[in-house]
This record gives sequence, C-alpha cells and structure tokens, in this order.
Amino acid sequence: MKYSVVVVDDHALLSQAIGGLVDSFEQFTVLYTCMNGQELLDKLKNPKNIPDVVLMDVNMPILNGIETTAHLYQDFPQIKVLALSIEEDETVILKMLRAGAKGYLMKDVKKGELQHALLEVIEKGFHHTNTVTKVLVESLSNKEGSEAVLKERELEFIKHACTEMTYKEIADVMFLSPKTIEGYRNAIFEKLNLRNRTGLVIYAIKHKIFTP
Repeated sequence: MKYSVVVVDDHALLSQAIGGLVDSFEQFTVLYTCMNGQELLDKLKNPKNIPDVVLMDVNMPILNGIETTAHLYQDFPQIKVLALSIEEDETVILKMLRAGAKGYLMKDVKKGELQHALLEVIEKGFHHTNTVTKVLVESLSNKEGSEAVLKERELEFIKHACTEMTYKEIADVMFLSPKTIEGYRNAIFEKLNLRNRTGLVIYAIKHKIFTP
C-alpha cells in the first residue's frame, strides 16, 4: 500500500522536483500538486482528491500555508500536514505548528530525512526535528511566564494602547520613535500570543493592567 501525498508550493519547478523525490519513495506516491492553498481547498471538494499527507509551503499567494493548514485542521483533520519551507523564523514555525502542522522541515532537507519524516508522520502522527522541539519548549516557557517577562516600559505602552491614542501619539507621550513603539507592540503581541490591539485591551483588563 502506498500513501498519497500532495505538494503545495507556488514555485512550479521546485514543486515538480519535490514531487519527483516523493514518487521515488517506495511507500509514497504524489496524488497531485497545487500552486497555493486555495487551489488545494478547491481540489479537496472531490473526495477522490483527499491525500494522506500534504507537504505545505508557507509563503504563497492567495492563501498561504498557515491559513491553509488551519483550514485543513478544522475541515480535514485526517490529513497530516508537513511544512516544507525556506522560512527559519521561530515565529513562523510556531504559527504553522499552532495551525495544525505535524512537523516542519527546511527545503534543503536531505532525501533520507524527508522519507523518514513522511513515514513518522504516518506512523506516529508527527515528526519533530531538534529545531521544532526547541521552539515548542521555549514557547511553553514563555507562555508560563508571559506576565513576568513584561518590562516596565512595555506595561506603560499597554496602558496607552488601551486608550484611543494612535501609535504615533503613544510614541510622542513616551518620548520614543514610532519605530521603537512598533517594536514594543510586536514584542508584546508575540510574548502574549496576541494578534491585534483589541486582544491586547482584553488581556490588559483581564490581568488588571488597565482599568476602563
């Protein structure tokens, strides 16, 4: 029995090369390839097009890998997603894993490592490299101590962000450049696992950083 694999990558030549590599593995066969996440979701409307594993790129037009993986996790939980990307950023890796990916590999992975990863995803349900394990451990540590790692100036920024002030006005009040304020915002969003200012306000009220 061969397990079916779909390759999702907006670079056609690279997609074909990855597909050819997977086809050379005795236990796997490529069902088809897609240029982006939306093309994959459209294909999956036909039950015959549902694969065992999806090798998913991260940066793609129309619908990227993170968004597509989240859709699959919700609507097709039986499909195992294995990220295959050039992105080494820990934030990106964590976002893919949180979206539902069962593993994360770099595109320069060796043939044997790719085959092993595919087999492990099928047999164990996940494949975690040393890099991914490190990212997950650090994520748990940050989550447990997220309140403790907020600096005084970051707390000050949060209080201002809970008002109607613009980020430029906050920068003026704190005697900082807009770029520095942007850095504070991004760092806080990452530490607290937030996506927007509304989430920050809710967090601040909940943890008594700000009282409306």
